[in-house]
Amino acid sequence: MIRVLLVDDHAMLRAGFRAILSTQPDIEVVGEAATGAEGVRLAADLQPDVITMDVQMPDMDGIEATRRIIADPASTASIAIVTTFDRDEYLFQALDAGAGGFLLKNAGPEELITAVRALAAGDGILAPEVTRRVLARFTAPVGGPQERSAPAPARVLAEPLTDRESEVLTLMADARSNAEIAGELFIGEATVKTHVSRVLQKLGARDRVQAIVLAHRHGLTR
Repeated sequence: MIRVLLVDDHAMLRAGFRAILSTQPDIEVVGEAATGAEGVRLAADLQPDVITMDVQMPDMDGIEATRRIIADPASTASIAIVTTFDRDEYLFQALDAGAGGFLLKNAGPEELITAVRALAAGDGILAPEVTRRVLARFTAPVGGPQERSAPAPARVLAEPLTDRESEVLTLMADARSNAEIAGELFIGEATVKTHVSRVLQKLGARDRVQAIVLAHRHGLTR
């Protein structure tokens, strides 16, 4: 079972999320929190696999709550920021805080279910339009309006990527799923998962989203 914690200050939205997710036999909503501070406490108590996190909440916003949950060495939860505000500032603050996904509240039920399963499997989840904005920020040309986020020279990895791992990373950075990578490289999905795990380990990345950011920021894609 995928154990999910819902963190949002709107009770009706939490009820809607619970109703959607509870229809799935492999997903269990184990708790709800109405504030960021309560979300941090319940994350430690319940140890969920996935957390859906609102941004604007009383006591503590979702960005800070995400940062604290990710910083807890006992926590293994993946966090999806779910907000009505489609703003770059929230997106990049969420990624910097360690969120593994970013969804808008107008997403459909199937998108929410898919996101929860993807995060539980260790995949990042970003809507295609959000992915384009992430890549645009981290591949902006030096001297352009986003110079501060331009890619730095490739950092020295403790262990270099193999040719196959570099191919997988490039496809990950192109927002491809494991199934799409498998089809592109004519290998099995289990093999792709192994390569992705090795790439994350070598990059020191928490998840696919952070790996994509690091790949573009440090010029690691082909």
